[in-house]
Amino acid sequence: MFAAKVKKRKIHIGYTGITWSNRQLEDAIAGAASLGFYRFETFGDNLMQGEARGGLLPVLQQHNLQLISGYCSINLTDPTQRATELAKADKYCELIKKNNGRIYVVGPNGVNRSTYDFAANKANIVETLNELAKRVDGHGLTPALHQHTGTCIESRDETYGVLDAADTKHLKFGPDVGQLTKGGADAVQVVKDFLPIVEHMHLKDYNGKDPHLAGYCPLGQGVVNVPAILDLMEGRKISGMVMGELDNDGRSLSQKSPEELVKESRDYLETLGVQFRST
Repeated sequence: MFAAKVKKRKIHIGYTGITWSNRQLEDAIAGAASLGFYRFETFGDNLMQGEARGGLLPVLQQHNLQLISGYCSINLTDPTQRATELAKADKYCELIKKNNGRIYVVGPNGVNRSTYDFAANKANIVETLNELAKRVDGHGLTPALHQHTGTCIESRDETYGVLDAADTKHLKFGPDVGQLTKGGADAVQVVKDFLPIVEHMHLKDYNGKDPHLAGYCPLGQGVVNVPAILDLMEGRKISGMVMGELDNDGRSLSQKSPEELVKESRDYLETLGVQFRST
């Protein structure tokens, strides 16, 4: 008796660099490339710091890997910082473009969640997002909001509240399905509800077990319905890409290397019919 053949999916998966430390950026690029991922994402600050060392593009080219996106944090709640933050965003845009990227991932600022009042901050958040999105769009990049635990946009209601109020002609959505799950939301439903504006994604899994992985885990080892997420994204033409991701402070309980952790995610995706580049 033969096992059923897995249907090949029409979807390309990239990888973000955070499974490695910021000091291991070249290792992250080499690792993602060797495992067959299609594109790479790193922090906007890494792109800035890399300029002093000759830029990141030569390293990406050395490993035959292209940048797709830069994750760029911005203060959305303090209007007195808006001008400074938008000026910094222009620099991020220039570096993302210089490295052939297409997506500006908007990372909200952190807040004290125990005292945070979303309703009191919503207007400032939306106004800053709208200004930022138009500016990023003007650079020829796609701005994609990334909700994140511990920030001013964490919960399901905050995510819906912002996206329902913002000008989504310019601002798009780059959900992190692991962060959504950790924050108590139904990630599949959120993606489904905003699918027309989803232009980028962080694909990660959550089981709450390893504090050194922030409770996340290699894909297929947690509670995120990864196949359902892939079903929603498969065949869609988007500006960005679905990006595998796993937080890691380098002290995982399993003591596995970043490459081993990422390979577990890659191998799981292959069982779902995802194909990777030959290396």
